Amino acid sequence: MYDVVIIGGGPAAVGAAVYIARKKLKTVLIAKEFGGQSIISASIENWIGDELLTGFELAQKLEKHVRTQKGIEIIAGELATKVSEIPGGFRVDAESGKFFDTKTIILASGSSRRRLGVIGEAKFEGKGVVFCSTCDAPVFGGKTVAVVGGGNAGLEAAVDLFPYAQKIYLLIRSDAMRGDPITQDEVRANPKVEIVYNAQTDEILGDQFVTGLRYKDLKSGEAKTLSVEGVFVEIGAVPNSELVKGLVDMNQFNEVIIDHKTGATSKPGIYAAGDVTDEIYKQNNISVGDAVKAALSAYNYVLGMKRQSPAAEVSNG
Repeated sequence: MYDVVIIGGGPAAVGAAVYIARKKLKTVLIAKEFGGQSIISASIENWIGDELLTGFELAQKLEKHVRTQKGIEIIAGELATKVSEIPGGFRVDAESGKFFDTKTIILASGSSRRRLGVIGEAKFEGKGVVFCSTCDAPVFGGKTVAVVGGGNAGLEAAVDLFPYAQKIYLLIRSDAMRGDPITQDEVRANPKVEIVYNAQTDEILGDQFVTGLRYKDLKSGEAKTLSVEGVFVEIGAVPNSELVKGLVDMNQFNEVIIDHKTGATSKPGIYAAGDVTDEIYKQNNISVGDAVKAALSAYNYVLGMKRQSPAAEVSNG
């Protein structure tokens, strides 16, 4: 049985692994891929210690760092699909049929951006189609862009683009914005923003990179085209929490609820960090900090288990 199973391959998972490695616990990290959501970012300028790097470069650095840690077993290309409780701990089932029994779990499985599911979205991902305004807004300096989404995510993306983009089309499927009133006022007041209501995005256009967006006016039924060099898809994210459903408490968004001092979930022995949790600010640097707290808490939990074991009682007797 492992002491710790870490689930994920993004900054939170790697941060937890680096700290757990120093505690010399029997640990395995299960990652479908390294990098997390940032792997698709064309430019990252807020990763502490690097002035500028791409999402792919960040993924490479994360993988290289964790592979230098002695005592961490790495199962790459494997997706953890289910966590269940067993005597003395938990079992983590993987997509391949393998399973891993462990005393504790650090869940750092992240989240997945909601997709539009339209033609051109996948083709131009990283080539003008982006899912992280905080990461990629500076890349679009002086350019015309479209933001798809009328909730908080869409409004905040527009605000992120204020200092950079020349013009911002904000496409909203309904006839009203749904975000915070203060942010709505801020968006309406900015002359760079043109709000397009009742707009259903149907296709993202381009050659090698994005050149436009086609949408349907839901009131008139008319198909219209915008010339843009970037499309920010900001219709929310889905936390990758399904594997612990029914085992730990979640909020209405299916984010894992944690104690923000320790990373502990409602189930003793399961800790969580990063975008899968109810942390408000979904940022790489914050995810790493939360993961360190979760790692240290998991270590203390395992230490407590070892002290309470029959073997420990005999040795102390």
